[in-house]
Amino acid sequence: MKSLLTASLLVGATLVLCRDARPTHRSPSTSEGVQTIEMIAKKYEFEPATIRVKQGTRVQLKIKATDHAHGFRINDVAEGKEMSGKPGLVFASAQDCTKIEEGKTETVEFVAQTPGTYQFRCCVHCGWHHRAMKGELIIEP
Repeated sequence: MKSLLTASLLVGATLVLCRDARPTHRSPSTSEGVQTIEMIAKKYEFEPATIRVKQGTRVQLKIKATDHAHGFRINDVAEGKEMSGKPGLVFASAQDCTKIEEGKTETVEFVAQTPGTYQFRCCVHCGWHHRAMKGELIIEP
């Protein structure tokens, strides 16, 4: 009886550990008020191509180029919104085109201030389908 109880406890503990260890599809890690999102820039695409964050979140995009040099540029005005003098994304440093060398990771940091959809794209010519290399950041209220 004692060994049956011990075996039951071990199975239960294993199930709990396995359940907690499985991957989730929630937003990537948030530590110290910063949401860090790992991205890959590769032949004509960003992974993930769609990113969702909550309004007011401080975001760090850690972008790694895996095949050759790429770039990252994101609009600070939401799609369909007119420039109101107040950008929807407030960057930690001046932004234009962030170049990412092959095998390297660059970080783009900002506060997601205004809800809306913000387009991003590759800004370093990377081949035939360079113009198709884009994605979107969606800031939810």
